[in-house]
Amino acid sequence: MNQILVSEKVYVTPELKRKRKTYKVIFILCLVLIVILTGYYVLAEYDKSQKEQISREILNQMNDSTTVEDNFIVVALDEEPTEEEVPIVEMQTTTSTNTIDSEVTANGVSYQTEAILDYPKLGINYPVLSEESEELLKVSLCKYWGPNPNKVGNYCIVGHNYLSGKMFGKLSSAAVGDEITLTDLNNNKVTYVVYNRYIVEPTDVSCTSQLTNGQREITLITCTNYGKQRLVVKAREKQA
Repeated sequence: MNQILVSEKVYVTPELKRKRKTYKVIFILCLVLIVILTGYYVLAEYDKSQKEQISREILNQMNDSTTVEDNFIVVALDEEPTEEEVPIVEMQTTTSTNTIDSEVTANGVSYQTEAILDYPKLGINYPVLSEESEELLKVSLCKYWGPNPNKVGNYCIVGHNYLSGKMFGKLSSAAVGDEITLTDLNNNKVTYVVYNRYIVEPTDVSCTSQLTNGQREITLITCTNYGKQRLVVKAREKQA
């Protein structure tokens, strides 16, 4: 029986060497890119978590603060009043009318706040900062436009849409009929009911209109579709 010996030889040509080298470089670059992107994601999530802690600290301070709204009586008496003498009684009423407060956090930074937004169904519970900027949006929800909290008009609030669900990350699950509570600095709580939600282009600011027919409304705004558009949730004061 004849035995046929077959030997396979790989001939390494200059072209094959060049391709191998190219593939190796691409592979290394891909690994480096993956490491960089992973590191960036971890740092970004850490930063968001730190900012979230600041927001919680502000919220706790606001919840712990007390508002003076009670009446008090001042009674002035002589040292030895007689039957003919009548005590002087003065009634004085003090009512807090604060619309903006300042909360100083552990990092020494002061944040101007004016309300607390509570959306129980979605687990959204954050202080509303009185101004809006890219840096402040990393800390909490911010007022974008409108009157003072719980006043007639359209109180507009903006917040980031985080994949983790923080801030307005769950706002896409808002539905008509949901209830939202806005508490101002005087501890006045007004419940609003969602009556509409829709998506607009970034240049469309019609949702901030103050034509509310004399009613109190709130508008929640966040990014959607990878930041290309805006999700708008409209709510109106709940009727008794």
